[in-house]
Order: sequence, then C-alpha cells, then structure tokens
Amino acid sequence: MILTFAFLIIAGFAAGLLASVAGLASLVSYPALLAVGLPPVIANVTNTTALIFSGIGSTVSSLRELHGHWKKLLVFVGLALVGSIGGSSLLLVLPASSFQKVVPLFIAFAGVLLFMSGRKKDLSTQKLKKASETPAHHFWISFISFIGIILVGGYTGYFGAAGGVIFLAILSVITDDRFAVVNAMKNVISFAGNLVATIIFIFKSNINWLYVIPLGFGLLIGGYTGPIIVRHANIHLLRILISLAAFGLAGYLFVEAYF
Repeated sequence: MILTFAFLIIAGFAAGLLASVAGLASLVSYPALLAVGLPPVIANVTNTTALIFSGIGSTVSSLRELHGHWKKLLVFVGLALVGSIGGSSLLLVLPASSFQKVVPLFIAFAGVLLFMSGRKKDLSTQKLKKASETPAHHFWISFISFIGIILVGGYTGYFGAAGGVIFLAILSVITDDRFAVVNAMKNVISFAGNLVATIIFIFKSNINWLYVIPLGFGLLIGGYTGPIIVRHANIHLLRILISLAAFGLAGYLFVEAYF
C-alpha cells in the first residue's frame, strides 16, 4: 500500500505539471489509476475528483496572471459548467464498455491537438484573429467559440484528456491575452468543470477516496509548480514529446479494448 501511495503521489505530481504546461493531466493520472487496479469508469471518476487539487494549486499560483481578467473568466466558466454537467451525466448513463472503447480515440485526438499546438506558427489561428477584426465576423466567431467552450466542458465532464488543450486553442482566438494569462484562465475553467463533475459523481457513482488522497496531493504540488514553469520555460519540445507519449498510450489502450 505504501508503494502504491508513493506511485500515485509521483504520478499526481507529473500530471499536475502537465495540466499547467499542456492540459494533459489525465494522460498520466488516469493510466496510473488503471495500473493500481481500478476499472475504467471508477478510475475516471476518481481521476476527475483528484484533479480538483491540481486546479486549486494552479489557480493559487496563477493569481498574478488572473488579475483584471475575472469578469470575462466568469463568463467562460459558466459556459464550461453547462457542458460539464451534461458530460458527467452522460458518463454515468452509458455502459462501462462504451467508455473503455472510446477512451483510446480521445487520447489519440489529444495527442494530435497537442502536437499541432506546439507549432510556432498556427496559420488557422492567425486567420481567425484577422477575421474577427470585423464586427460581423467577430460576433459569429465569438458565438461559435462560446458553443465550443460548452462542448469542451461536456467533454471534460465525460473524460477530459486534452480538454485543456482545446480550451487553450479557443481562448487564444477570442482573447488577445498573452499565453501565461490564457493558460491561467484555462486552469480555472478546467478546475470548475472538474469540481461540478465531482459533485455529481459523489451522489451518482463510486469514487475511490483512498486513491484520491495521494494522487490529489501530487496534483496539488504539481499544479502549483506548473504555472511557475510556464512563466519561464519554452514548452514546444515538451509538448511534442508528450504528444508522442499520448499516441503510444492510445495504441496500448486500443489493443486492450478491442483485442
């Protein structure tokens, strides 16, 4: 049991770092819970619960970046919460076998998004920013982006790996803030979504609280450390390496689910 706790603390710390740097905490924390013997759905709800601690750490560490941005952030949080309630409810309705089969696809998609987000120049984002300069285009791009936040909130409530990456992409289009600020807002939105999903899981599902404690402790420390790294580090190479790891994990889980 001591070795299991130590393993989950280390995995939680790594996941907390990834949550802030790349929005991919679940690519470490979810497989870690599978490795200690939890079935897929129980591992997912336990993971979502533990991720709250990463959100607490990263939010506290990001208060400097969030100063002056709370008004619009609350709008984004509200939209994401609408989706999170739907996504977490969907997880509890669908059979466990369905969840196990779609998770590899989610993780592979996460790897693609992360790989693309690591490019120095994202031409599609540049074109969207230029188009949003006109009032009519700005309205529709903002409207579609808000719908996107709701949908990503739903995805976060259902599983969530790479949900942070998608939030980053959307926020980079509809705001003109620097990366550290957008990343801080992403952390708060993800935290709020995980919190609401956990409240639903408490009443509707079975959370393994024994594993939440060590994993959550690691996530808290990693989540607090992550924003500090974001302020100073060049993360392009790290994102590429993590995306390659995501492809490998997706392949492994695909074989486990379908063969």
